Amino acid sequence: MDEPFPALHRAILGVDIEGFADRRRTNPDQILVREGLYRSLEAACARSGIAWDACYREDRGDGALILVPPEIPKNLLVSRFPQELSVALRAHNDAHQEEARIRVRLAVHAGEIHRDGHGVASTAINIAFRLLEASELKQALRTSPGLVALIASRWFFEEVIRHTPASHPDAYRQVRVLVKETDELAWIALPDVAGFPADSRVSTSMVSSEGVPRQLPATISCFTGRSIELKRLDALLDDDSASAGAMKIMAVDGMPGIGKTTLAVHWAHQVASRFPDGQLYVNLRGFDPGGLPVSAAQAVRGFLDAFGISAEKIPLTLDAQASLYRSRLASRRVLVLLDNARDAEQVRPLLPGSPGCLVLITSRKQLIGLIAEGAHPLTLDLPTGAEAHQQFECRLGSDRVAAEPTSAWQIVDLCGRLPLALSIVAARAVTHPHFSLTALTAELRNASECLDAFECGDPAASVRAVLSWSYKQLDPPAARLFRLLGLHAGPDVSAAAAASLAGLPLDEGRRRLGELTRAHLLAEHVPGRFWCHDLLRAYAAELTQSADAEAERRAATGRMLDHYLHTAHLATLQLRRTCTPLTLAAVRPGAEPERVGDAGQAVAWFEAERLVLMAATGRALEAGFDTHAWQLVLALSDFLDMQGRWHDWAVIERVALAAAQRLGDREAQASVHQGFGYASGRIGRYEDAHAHLGLALGIHEERGDHAGQAYVHNSLAITLSYQGRQAEALGHARQSVKSYTAAGDRPGQARALNSVGWLSAMVGDHQQAVSYCEQSLGLFRDLGSTEGEASALDSLGYAHQQAGQHAEATACYQQALELHRAAGSRWGAGDTLGHLGDTCHAAGKLQEARAFWEEALAILADLHAPEADQIRAKLTDPDAGLRL
Repeated sequence: MDEPFPALHRAILGVDIEGFADRRRTNPDQILVREGLYRSLEAACARSGIAWDACYREDRGDGALILVPPEIPKNLLVSRFPQELSVALRAHNDAHQEEARIRVRLAVHAGEIHRDGHGVASTAINIAFRLLEASELKQALRTSPGLVALIASRWFFEEVIRHTPASHPDAYRQVRVLVKETDELAWIALPDVAGFPADSRVSTSMVSSEGVPRQLPATISCFTGRSIELKRLDALLDDDSASAGAMKIMAVDGMPGIGKTTLAVHWAHQVASRFPDGQLYVNLRGFDPGGLPVSAAQAVRGFLDAFGISAEKIPLTLDAQASLYRSRLASRRVLVLLDNARDAEQVRPLLPGSPGCLVLITSRKQLIGLIAEGAHPLTLDLPTGAEAHQQFECRLGSDRVAAEPTSAWQIVDLCGRLPLALSIVAARAVTHPHFSLTALTAELRNASECLDAFECGDPAASVRAVLSWSYKQLDPPAARLFRLLGLHAGPDVSAAAAASLAGLPLDEGRRRLGELTRAHLLAEHVPGRFWCHDLLRAYAAELTQSADAEAERRAATGRMLDHYLHTAHLATLQLRRTCTPLTLAAVRPGAEPERVGDAGQAVAWFEAERLVLMAATGRALEAGFDTHAWQLVLALSDFLDMQGRWHDWAVIERVALAAAQRLGDREAQASVHQGFGYASGRIGRYEDAHAHLGLALGIHEERGDHAGQAYVHNSLAITLSYQGRQAEALGHARQSVKSYTAAGDRPGQARALNSVGWLSAMVGDHQQAVSYCEQSLGLFRDLGSTEGEASALDSLGYAHQQAGQHAEATACYQQALELHRAAGSRWGAGDTLGHLGDTCHAAGKLQEARAFWEEALAILADLHAPEADQIRAKLTDPDAGLRL
């Protein structure tokens, strides 16, 4: 008998609840546990980039079986998901009594799955559930202070975890599993306990449109003291008369390093369960030493992304975006933590307005304007001596402090009771357990006496004394790296970029970063990325100015910019394989671009480095690296376009234009104008768009650059199509074909032919559409461009679809889908799946249409692509959705 469904390869996630049948759990408790488990699983998937709706799910009573489709990277199950699940479970447990709390065992495996009318079955699934029953796994969770224990099959460890540094394979231990007929080797880890490399580095910025944002950073384990301030915050939250039905705003202010963020994050976690609709967080970087605070527009856009609002639905102006943000939060209970605000003007557009919301702000300044409007101020003073001593003891251990009580108190005094200074001294003491506190005290006193500022009694001078002391303990290579990090642009730095900045091999760079992290001069806030307090960045910048020669600083800046420019260029070539490569200067000795193997790696790199790259363009202009400035913008532009971040693109094009004009480089100016024009068109600034594109076209005509003219005509075609001026757009697309042909640019000609074909289909000229798309397809095949071939096949399918030729359309779309997947283009695959759904619907195959649309939505929603909302509309009302 034939199998009803073909075998499918899937990643397998098995979940089992610890002690589900415990006699203390009543039936209502078990229901709460099951509800909490599924809520947590869905939230963790959303925050890990795993499309929940795309996964097959089967309830197992006291657990679950989840099958993850192949287009979702398997490494997400081990690099992000376990920690995100722990965060979600902790939120559930904080809100429930002991009997309804949850701890889980997870098993990951992969293999062929067979499906019939009763569900799914396979040997691979059997193995996954045997792994869940392993006594070693049960014992690991039983003795763990965390909430999650993970076991990976030998195959999954060897093929996925070992090749995924973010999953920290060195944190796993091998075990032998003997359960029933199963005799397998497997690997166990505890991903949410202290000591696991990623225990406090969970990023919660990725939330699906159906998810609830949980963006609070991790709280520190050694939070002590501040009882008066915590009670004050509790009282304000509970005092309804204090707000008279309005939204509550609490503004915490105090000097740098005094613990504003630590207090705010700690308290926010304590009250998070009272805000079930989400917790939003943004570091506004109001006092960033690089002078690049987060704009209100960037912050609002980040919050809209967190709620899964697609780029297509985000308005053009800041006022309209802020209005949408407030509408989204209306009648909801959301906690909004605005960290490190510069002034009231930076904050105002981020205030929700809903009485159910709470806004918690930290700043070095008292925000008088907001206080006058009803915000409740809380000024942090230095902790008491007892509180500071308790903080030091918590970090160091009571036995060690008790052994040298006098020295411990002297260290507290020498640090001026400032929490940042105490944490740095404690870090040195912890990493050198054989050092006596008496010796550390003597070192610290000597450092303090070397600084004239210390004599004034200013607590900030204590920080400078501690920084100086801590810096002097570093090995010379680590000290040099720390100084040079003062030249770095952006909020954080990768190990690879830091190594290039200092001209070090990557392995040595990692070792030096580890030394700086152990000294608490840096923090590895996500695996492989390092951040430091703005006081430390300012101190590093001060040191490099005084200790490093101008030639060394310029060489380091050049290496940093080379690293980012050359890696961004490689990543762009992976995203858009038919784009014309830039002509770049050779990489400086000591700089090493990162390897970008495919489109998926390119997207991941750009996502991690986007803010850094934007800051780097400004740093390049400031330091006189004008060619780097405009080329960095060009290398970043394709990614910003794909992500719908056209506002960001327009902002950095201003930097690029200033650089190109200062260079007097007409070719660079043309490139900048055409990018500026396209970005302006995408945010509805059509007058600016046509002005810039016109300037670009004029320069290309002046230089006799036919390929440049062709590029601008194609860009004008796209811009006009956004304005609904399809006939005019078609004329520019035809002109683009002529100019590319005259220039002998075959990749450009193929792209322009594709544009003509697509626009011809849009205006109803189906015969011409098919002809041009077939020409484009032939050229792309000759060029060996998988991505271009997929795009042309998709356009050809659209032409057949508009002509009512459903069989031909389906065949083209199926080929396009296969090529998109082979090229690693998730957006292309999602877009084509949507078109397949449209064709099936038009042919009356409604169930098939829905299946394609659901698969498309799983991909496009995960990418926050604008087309996701169109697919949702079709799933809700197919006939209305197809009229969009």
